[in-house]
Amino acid sequence: MEHLKDIAVYVETVEAGGFSAAAKRLNLTRSAVAKTVARLEERLKVRLFHRTTRSQSITEEGRFFYERCQRAVEEIRAGEAELESGRREVRGKLRVTMPVIFGRQCVAPLLIGLLDKHPALELDLSFSDRVADLRADGLDLAVRNGRLKDDSETMARRIAFQRLTVCAAPAYLEKHGEPSDLDELPTHEGIVYGKRDSHDTWVFPSPDDPWRVVLPRSRLRLDDLESIRDAACAGFGLAWLPCWMIRNDVAAGRLRQVLTSVPSVTFETHAVWPRSPVMLPRVRLAIDTLATELPRLME
Repeated sequence: MEHLKDIAVYVETVEAGGFSAAAKRLNLTRSAVAKTVARLEERLKVRLFHRTTRSQSITEEGRFFYERCQRAVEEIRAGEAELESGRREVRGKLRVTMPVIFGRQCVAPLLIGLLDKHPALELDLSFSDRVADLRADGLDLAVRNGRLKDDSETMARRIAFQRLTVCAAPAYLEKHGEPSDLDELPTHEGIVYGKRDSHDTWVFPSPDDPWRVVLPRSRLRLDDLESIRDAACAGFGLAWLPCWMIRNDVAAGRLRQVLTSVPSVTFETHAVWPRSPVMLPRVRLAIDTLATELPRLME
């Protein structure tokens, strides 16, 4: 049994990319992880890691051993998942990463709502716009917007479509008029997303070309979508934002959608998780919940 514990720590160390990262994921000290690896090396009579004062890198023998150990650990995890799936109660810690604003407004409330129904479930939610390495960061699930890159190490399921819309405050529209088609957009003030000297263009599906690019004149560029929404509510111009972000403002009368007869840009939202023979019930529960509940928030 002690050997099995050592192997589990070793697999975690390889997947985490070093002793310190593995220690954090396992809630151990770095010294304890290093001693475990050293104990394995002594028993096997091979060096599993090259060590320097700052980092560790796996050896060829270490890679060979990891591949076989990883299969064994996956089988153990699969067995646990199958046993767990036979229980009515979903349990264990679920680690999820998600984009900051979208996660805070749409994803996190749905996942947190699961805690009332599943007392043995724990959530560890991370908000970041970077694309995380799920295995290296010890994550069970990621929510990602837009097109996914090919990745043989992960699996994915589309859980929602997001739609972008043009909107403005009623006060702005009363003063400047409401655009009736895309040709009128350049005559309006826009609040655009931009960083430094660059800014994003507004694009719309077109029957003649894949996209029609339009941009209103703009004196206000911001690199934060929530700030763009706030500026639009204050009447500084038109904004091009996801429907979910302005849903409450439209309902409260602070914003009004315009150009509703013009086709909108849509993009996909996916749940992504590490490839495994068996999906843990808590991961399946989260994905099914998001796939069921998110679409109604995207309208």
